[in-house]
Amino acid sequence: MHRQEDPEFYFLATGIGSVPFLDIEGTCRRILETCPEMPYWPQFVQRSRLEDMIIQFSQGLPLLAVEGQSLVLTQGPMEKELVSFYERFLAEETETFPLSRECAPGLYDLTRLIEQARDQSGRFIKGQTVGPVTFAAAVKDRDGRSLFNYPDLLDACVKGLALKALWQVRKMGETGKNPVLFLDEPYLSGFGSAFTPVRREEVIALIGEVIGYLRERSDALIGIHCCGNTDWPMIAEAGPDIISFDAFSYMEHFLLFPDEIGKFIERGGAIAWGIIPTFGYTGAETVEGLFAGLQEGLKRIHRRGHDPGEIARRSILTPACGMGTMDPAAASRVLNMLPLLSKMCRESLGIGN
Repeated sequence: MHRQEDPEFYFLATGIGSVPFLDIEGTCRRILETCPEMPYWPQFVQRSRLEDMIIQFSQGLPLLAVEGQSLVLTQGPMEKELVSFYERFLAEETETFPLSRECAPGLYDLTRLIEQARDQSGRFIKGQTVGPVTFAAAVKDRDGRSLFNYPDLLDACVKGLALKALWQVRKMGETGKNPVLFLDEPYLSGFGSAFTPVRREEVIALIGEVIGYLRERSDALIGIHCCGNTDWPMIAEAGPDIISFDAFSYMEHFLLFPDEIGKFIERGGAIAWGIIPTFGYTGAETVEGLFAGLQEGLKRIHRRGHDPGEIARRSILTPACGMGTMDPAAASRVLNMLPLLSKMCRESLGIGN
């Protein structure tokens, strides 16, 4: 499939995924108002355990079951289960790997509202899925061994996540907007420590398999979101179109690699700057203060000789991470700040909204 024509972002606003709200349609309408250029479907993690990102994307994958608040590996005839899975996978039976309305009502309501809307000026629609590394680390058997200990099943689950991602981007594409899909990889926070024993090459291979599968079958733009510090050159090497990070808390760490970041942008990559705090939100933050912090970070990349105009063209604004654990009133304020910050950034470039 062809790629989307050289997209221009210029600090348009979008979100990461999770929200603390319970009103499904009302939240989707609010997102359409605050992020009109790239609305995202919300994950209502306070509504149901099925919207936990590990559980949410597991439907249709082999030998997995929800027990309590967790997704676990079950005992069963693995060979039979894998044969059945690969028959569906090789036939690209995306309809057997959906995100159900019960698991993702925000996806269904957002796409419905977009299709009903008279104003179709926004160019993009954003979704998200759990990244394969985070999924493999989180899913364990009853003895505490992760999916990494079951290579045949790991391979099937990664392929299943890719097929489910394909279903999602096709669902979003029915709106007529250009799909953007973030692979959420919180497990990669602090990559390289004793707590992340997975090897760098394995991370690149697992994420790269999902990205490659989508690239061959869709024109979606694909991002990787990590809300902590990680090996950012490794993330770039995995091949995304967009790198999304917590710019409020980890700007200094991210800018340890200004040349790698600049080259990623010059190759056509984009950065989603998560400049509005979520976990560390105090209520004292101002749009002006966040704008100043973002500008200081951008200047450090500019000083290394990278074109400011090109970096602006390849920049997106988001909250630092999902808002699912925030107080609803605080999350509402974060949503309010997003379009104001986007407007301030665009006006500084001489671009009207």
